[in-house]
Amino acid sequence: MLKASSVGVLALLAASAVQAEDVVRIGHVAATSGAIAHLGKDNENGARMAVEEVNAKGLVIGGKRYRLALQAEDDAADPKQGTVVAQKLVDAKVHGVIGHETSGTTIPASRIYFNAGIPQISPSASNPQYTRQNFNTTFRNIANDEQLGAALARYAVQIGKAKNIAVIDDRTAYGKGLGDEFIKNVKRLGGDARIVSQQFTTDKATDFNAILTAIKRTKPDLIFFGGMDAVAGPMLRQMKQLGIKANFMGGDGMCSDSVPRLAGDGMSDDQVICAEAGGVEASQQKGMDDFRVAYRRKYGIDVLTYAPYTYDAVLTMVDAMQQAKSPDPAVYLPFLAKIRHKGVTGTIAFDKRGDVQDGVLTIYTFRGGKRHRLTVMK
Repeated sequence: MLKASSVGVLALLAASAVQAEDVVRIGHVAATSGAIAHLGKDNENGARMAVEEVNAKGLVIGGKRYRLALQAEDDAADPKQGTVVAQKLVDAKVHGVIGHETSGTTIPASRIYFNAGIPQISPSASNPQYTRQNFNTTFRNIANDEQLGAALARYAVQIGKAKNIAVIDDRTAYGKGLGDEFIKNVKRLGGDARIVSQQFTTDKATDFNAILTAIKRTKPDLIFFGGMDAVAGPMLRQMKQLGIKANFMGGDGMCSDSVPRLAGDGMSDDQVICAEAGGVEASQQKGMDDFRVAYRRKYGIDVLTYAPYTYDAVLTMVDAMQQAKSPDPAVYLPFLAKIRHKGVTGTIAFDKRGDVQDGVLTIYTFRGGKRHRLTVMK
């Protein structure tokens, strides 16, 4: 006969086992250390908001109650670390993954998730290659670099009337991909605009005098940068030191309020133009505004870039599970592929590759140290 204490222990173990079965575990990966940790934490904050809201309302899938748990990991924007983290999440048997943050980590990690049959939604990786690997587990809920590069080129040439354009990229999957798409579209648009210089740096560089001096000789009226805000800010400072008065343009990686802080007195109002690979049209603006208010109330800081998209990615994945009546990746994956989820960033639906349908882009400038929205484009 078992002692009362033994019965109690067995009961606790049984209860723990039941509780473990009732948890839906979502992985989230971003660079929460290193130069772009502020952007990675912004993504993670959006995911945590979604998880907490789901649990507060109560998560029911197929008539059964679950608790949603977030397993947040740091890949430091390093591709090797990204694959290590991906395998860690697979070994933990997560039901889905939100991330990674950067294209350079998302692309190699995506094969690991595909081999394990785990759905993945990136809310910020924009390189087209991510969804062109024929992996049925890969999705993203922002526009890709083809759309981003085309929109920025149109704005530069048709609205900004740029003539002499220099291009710098940081040689990452994101920076190179965006720079290549921008150049391709400037050439496609034709007219008077021309690429007068193409230079390269790294995502960890701090000294740009050599490439900027080479660019200065070409007398550009616009410098396009494919890279992140941690590099863009110091680059703007050095442009001013060298007397380069060109406008400065880039993508979502440098489209945060950190740029004015990092640039110091190196940038002037309306000098910098950037695009966020997302955004909402006027009819959807209230939902985005409400999210930003809730985010600030919770964290005491403003949204930087992709927290709303991370938030929506989590809720889109949960919606697919509820429609499938199962959190089993093999069961809900077909429902995710056909989802139409109404989120704060608009209605999320994916094409056959996993790219978001009807993705929009928002063009910003900076005035008084703050982002100022100029227009929404497709």
